[in-house]
Amino acid sequence: MREKTICFTGHRKIPLEKKDEITRQLKETLIQLINRGYLYFGAGGALGFDTMAEQAVLSLKEEYPQIKLILVLPCKSQANAWSTEDKEVYMEIIRKADKVVYTSQEYFRGCMQKRNRHLVDYSSVCVCYLTQDTGGSAYTVRYAISKGLSIENVAEK
Repeated sequence: MREKTICFTGHRKIPLEKKDEITRQLKETLIQLINRGYLYFGAGGALGFDTMAEQAVLSLKEEYPQIKLILVLPCKSQANAWSTEDKEVYMEIIRKADKVVYTSQEYFRGCMQKRNRHLVDYSSVCVCYLTQDTGGSAYTVRYAISKGLSIENVAEK
């Protein structure tokens, strides 16, 4: 399954003026990967790029019903402090996902990193939106590279 699985990582803050272009690049990248036989798309449920990636996979399911969205969430309380609107989007994505996995039941320091490592460990490609060398997304991409994953950075397309 790993050889047919993609994971996502990216920044939580996406420049509003770049959102449409990032979405277009993301969908083009995903279609290319689907056409190469990738079926499973693992995402971490975070705000920003994760949400964009999850929504892109769900929209592509209409044309490619064989693909599956797998949410790998860090804990059940991930969205507790989010705005009402963000929580509604999150819950809708959870309802439409093909599978939901929690890497921890409760929040603890390091649960986000545990989630990110799980995503990478079960994938062969990492699709990311990475524009800076620091932070959780940069760490996850470096970890993915160390594990031999191919990296598709939609920020560089």
